[in-house]
Amino acid sequence: MRAKTTISEIDAQIETLRAKRKNLLIKANERFARLAQKAGLAELDIPDGELDAILAEIVSRFRERHRRADGPTA
Repeated sequence: MRAKTTISEIDAQIETLRAKRKNLLIKANERFARLAQKAGLAELDIPDGELDAILAEIVSRFRERHRRADGPTA
């Protein structure tokens, strides 16, 4: 029989997960920043709202391709 998990153990697990989440976000941000720099987006003066719309369109396109590639779901 497993011993009960203490609140301090849960708190430690939460902190570990928060650190992992932070590191994943940092890596993802760095990846997209590198891609934007490589594509020349950093040099263009595109308003944030317009850039958000463009990226949302790109995401939508890739999600649709992914859905079609996976086939119909039951």
